Amino acid sequence: MKINELLKGKEASRKRKIGESEIALAAEVLREYKEAKSSLENRIVEDEQWWKLRHWDTFRKDDKKDSSRSVSAWLFNTLAQKHADAMDSYPEASVLPRDKDDVEEAEKLSGILPAIIEHNNFEEIYSDNWWYKLKHGSCAYGVFWNSSAENGLGDIGIKKIDLLNIFWEPGITDIQKSRNLFIVDLRDKDVLESEYPLLRGKELGNAIDIKQYIYDDTVDTKDKVLVVDWYYKIRTEDGKNILHYAKFVGKNLLFASENLPEYEGRGWYDHGEYPVVLDTLFPEEGTPAGFGLVAVTKNPQMYIDRLNDAMLDNALMAAKPRYFAKISAGVNEQEFLDWSRPIVHVEGDINEERLRPINVASLPSSCMNILQMKIDELKETSSNSDFNRGNAIGGVTAASAIAALQEAGNKVSRDMLKASYRAFTRINYLCIELIRQFYTERRSFRIALPDGGYRFSDYSNEKLIIQKDEKSLYRKSVFDIAVKTQKKSPYTRLAQNELAKELFKLGFFNPENAAQSLAALEIMDFEGKRSIEEKIREISERTKENEGR
Repeated sequence: MKINELLKGKEASRKRKIGESEIALAAEVLREYKEAKSSLENRIVEDEQWWKLRHWDTFRKDDKKDSSRSVSAWLFNTLAQKHADAMDSYPEASVLPRDKDDVEEAEKLSGILPAIIEHNNFEEIYSDNWWYKLKHGSCAYGVFWNSSAENGLGDIGIKKIDLLNIFWEPGITDIQKSRNLFIVDLRDKDVLESEYPLLRGKELGNAIDIKQYIYDDTVDTKDKVLVVDWYYKIRTEDGKNILHYAKFVGKNLLFASENLPEYEGRGWYDHGEYPVVLDTLFPEEGTPAGFGLVAVTKNPQMYIDRLNDAMLDNALMAAKPRYFAKISAGVNEQEFLDWSRPIVHVEGDINEERLRPINVASLPSSCMNILQMKIDELKETSSNSDFNRGNAIGGVTAASAIAALQEAGNKVSRDMLKASYRAFTRINYLCIELIRQFYTERRSFRIALPDGGYRFSDYSNEKLIIQKDEKSLYRKSVFDIAVKTQKKSPYTRLAQNELAKELFKLGFFNPENAAQSLAALEIMDFEGKRSIEEKIREISERTKENEGR
């Protein structure tokens, strides 16, 4: 049965509650989604082998040759450098109001959102997902409401989702346009039965077999069952799109929001979006997932290792001499092969006709040139030049010159970061919407201050819920998210320090030059410009007050 027919039948079933037939239909859709995603899953598993430096197994499956199997880490180093660039520019969100009545609320959210992000250990999730994104081309963040957190009060939960465990409609490029979204997880059968006693004694089959990585450890899944989280969007009679959620194991329904009166016409999350954000490195048409640096660099890495392997084999053969010997050479072979014996006995005369060394031809210099070309190709295609890694070449030794060349060569890294910042923006929007829906009880937060201190703030969704104004119109507080770099690279700090010293030398902070300094700053653009303008005005006004006295 085709997916469109399945979905059409599913739309017709909306008149009923979610039951066994709907779960069977969802499981069939899940199987079709997985089948369409199989090539991506195979590539992810193979790319993971390249990351672990086990890539010889991917292109020498049938070659039993006794080789040194050289492995170099050029590809690994490329990913490590890009990951370091990402963590040097760890993001932080600032909330901006769209209406003057929301200024105070935006300021509160600007302090609360970073606290929520910190409570979820987001820096670790961000780091793990950046590794995943660089390797496989995309990473997924899940932004959920965890009702069991904070001793039952509930709170926002942000998680990393493995792409092998998430399934979307084939052919779409925006995951929010998928008709269904499935997230699966392997759980221990006994633990699941203790959480859901209704499962005891029932057959718990798996809807699909999920793709597994090639583990070094033995992973036993015989006592585990697959739990499926099914998210789907429907259109209500009044034209509103709402999101519903169901959880099932095999043919057994564990939860369905559509079966509960309080959610039937409202949906599971008020924001109506799938609680998943994808961050893609290099996009592909027809899929929300992309491809990563492993896909770009594994071909030159393969030839680098093959050339290295051939050169090492040649060196080992040359280092271990071998000989041609006549059958009747009369050489004591045991003594000849034992390098601890000072004398080797022979019968008859010794000459090259009877015992001749095998000369191993050395590889031509062109092989070394080709190897270096492949290394340069890998570095160039991955934007991982010597200057990006901090190496001084070409006679450039000044620290400021190296830093400037590094920054100029980091255009690709900055582009990658912008994509992650856009994903981080969407994560924060989902967080705000979950706050709007679930923060019904007042709770306390520790808010970090710019000077390194902190203060405490109480917050609830009282000002965020949709309200009627005097004209009986519904008003909803809407915000924009501005992302800035929380952690700055050494170059960024160096550049800002140099700029401050340069402005001081030019007399920008001289009260007599206030008008000219402000005029110059007006056409300049750099981070912290506004604070410098305020400082110049403050110095100028203070000087005028002193002169007036």
